[in-house]
Amino acid sequence: MAYQWFKSFHIVGFTVWFAGLFYLVRLFIYHVEANEKPEPARSILKEQYQIMEKRLYSIITTPGMLVTIAMAIGIISTEPEIIHQRWLHIKLGLVALLIGYHFYCRSLMKKLAVDECKWSSQQLRGLNELPTLFLVAIVLLAIFKDSLPTDLTGYVIVGLVVLMAATIQLYARKRRLDAEKLAQVEVSTSEVGV
Repeated sequence: MAYQWFKSFHIVGFTVWFAGLFYLVRLFIYHVEANEKPEPARSILKEQYQIMEKRLYSIITTPGMLVTIAMAIGIISTEPEIIHQRWLHIKLGLVALLIGYHFYCRSLMKKLAVDECKWSSQQLRGLNELPTLFLVAIVLLAIFKDSLPTDLTGYVIVGLVVLMAATIQLYARKRRLDAEKLAQVEVSTSEVGV
């Protein structure tokens, strides 16, 4: 019975953790893009994003991580034989990298707070996709365990990376074209007004 409780809350924990990680870097993107706004909007937006980032990190994302880890320890304590399985070693390695990503996000959050973040919004969009790759790989390992078809999984991961990179590039192009159209409209409007 304890195993089911641990597993249930492990799933709840990682759902909360990933939701927080996905949204946190999205807030970083908006925070960086606030620099393009005129004052007083720039200062107001940056202050608001900073508050939202801190709350999300402290109240949702970090507790989600801690619940995930605590419940994983509980699962392993109820089934200690799984600690010897290769899939779990790989999964734990990915989780260790994800924990590093989690704390790197805290570092970026602190840099954003003092205007020292050097990441562009487009670079942050790429960073925002990293947890998706972790999520896919970790879930596949948890479901398939040692029978995971590694060739197919590799193709899926590479395909996701290509799709994400293409999407980010297309979105950047769309934003650039929209900005150019807006600039043309503003020029046309000012010429008509003259």
